[in-house]
Amino acid sequence: MKLHHFINLLFCLFLGLFISACSKKTEERAADATVVADSASIEAADATNAQTAENEKLGTKWGDDVTSNVSSVELTRLSVNPIAQASVRYANKQYQGKAVNSLSVASGVISFTVLDDQAKPLPLVRDGKNYFLKAKDGQSYQLQYENHSDKSFEIVASVDGLDVLTGQEASKYASGYVLGPHRTLNIEGFRKSDSAVASFTFGQPDEAYAANSSQGSIDNTGIIGTVIFEVEPLEPVEAVADTADAYAPAPNAFPGDKKN
Repeated sequence: MKLHHFINLLFCLFLGLFISACSKKTEERAADATVVADSASIEAADATNAQTAENEKLGTKWGDDVTSNVSSVELTRLSVNPIAQASVRYANKQYQGKAVNSLSVASGVISFTVLDDQAKPLPLVRDGKNYFLKAKDGQSYQLQYENHSDKSFEIVASVDGLDVLTGQEASKYASGYVLGPHRTLNIEGFRKSDSAVASFTFGQPDEAYAANSSQGSIDNTGIIGTVIFEVEPLEPVEAVADTADAYAPAPNAFPGDKKN
């Protein structure tokens, strides 16, 4: 009788282990299926965000003149290479991803935000390492950088592949704006002089500054770029440029006529 009970106990124990092993395998398969499904969703979102229809594309044109006084200063970069760079693509479309108000740059030392003409943040969408902005034709905007550290930085910004200071083809090694410790920098438009900028305004690609400048290309419309250099400590200033003549020239509505 005791032997019979012992055999039954062993059988129940074996059956329990067998069922547990089968359940674990089922859970692993389910987990694998979830991972595959999540990966497929991410890839689908990536593909959707990367594709922009012709009627969704936008660029940035010259808007109203805005008073913006700046001065020049000599800078010493601590390295020939930037410490961080980032970009935001924009179009008149609904992007998929996580909505955020700002982009964290340089390990969170600097926050980058796109503001509307009421100084309110325009929602950004993060999809993996990429950032997107739903833009609206005719809407003016500005770029805001906030320094959360005791260090000084130089901000080199571009819109549609053009340097916002000079209007030349953008290069990450060009001169930029200075962002002092615990300061906020607002770039409101393409700089025209020491005292004024032409506000950034979303418009159709063929109206964009890049499409009407000998230095630009309509193919580069729809992107905002930022490069950051750390510089030696200095008194906070607002901007730096080589000369007043280096500021962005006015766009030409008929650039092809220059060739005639």
